[in-house]
Amino acid sequence: MTERVTLESTGLELPGDLVVPASANGLVIFAHGSDSSRHSPRNQYVAHVLNEARLATLLFDLLTAEEAADRRNVFDIPFLAGRLDAAHRWAADRHGELPVGYFGASTGGAAALWTAGEGAGVGVGVGAVVSRGGRVDLAGPRLAAVTAPTLLIVGALDADVLEVNRAAQDELRCVNELQVVAGATHLFSEPGTLEQVAVLARDWFRRELAGH
Repeated sequence: MTERVTLESTGLELPGDLVVPASANGLVIFAHGSDSSRHSPRNQYVAHVLNEARLATLLFDLLTAEEAADRRNVFDIPFLAGRLDAAHRWAADRHGELPVGYFGASTGGAAALWTAGEGAGVGVGVGAVVSRGGRVDLAGPRLAAVTAPTLLIVGALDADVLEVNRAAQDELRCVNELQVVAGATHLFSEPGTLEQVAVLARDWFRRELAGH
C-alpha cells in the first residue's frame, strides 16, 4: 500500500510516495529526471517491480512546481543532490534498519551519483546505485569518490548518453557495470525495453543492496 508522505528540505515540503512491503530488505530512493516528477510512469513501473522483490521504494518530487519552471534548477546537480540527501536523511529516520540504494533517471542519475560520492553525511550510507539513461557526465567531479556498486543502464539507440556513460565508467572506482538495452532510446518507450530495465535494476539491488 502506498503511503503519501511529506519530506521537509530547507524549509520546503516535498510530497512523496512510500511503499514498504512486508519483510522488506532494502529501500530504494528514486531521483527523477528533468520535466518529470514522482508520477513518472517509468519510475512507478520500476518501483512496482522492486516492491514485488520485497524492496521498499520512495518516489518524491525533487523540485517544487515553481522551482521546476526555472530550467537552471533542473540541471543544477548539486542542488538536486541536496534534495536527494534530505530524502535519505528522512528515510533513515523512518526506516533506519533498511539499507538504502538510489535509482536515478536522466539528470536524476547524476544527482544519485553526486550524492553517493559526497564522502560525508548519509552519502557514505548508500548501498547501491542504478542509473537509467543517466546524464552521469554532470556528476563528473564526484564520480571517482563513489564507493557504492553502480549499474549504468543505457539504451543502445541513445547514442550521446551512451557515450557519456562509457566515459563515466573510466572515472568510477567502485564496482560498476554498463548494461546496454538493445533497441531502446532515451525513454525506453520501445516494447519490452522498460521491462528489461526493471529486471536489471531489481537484480542489482537484490544482490548489491539486499545481499541476495
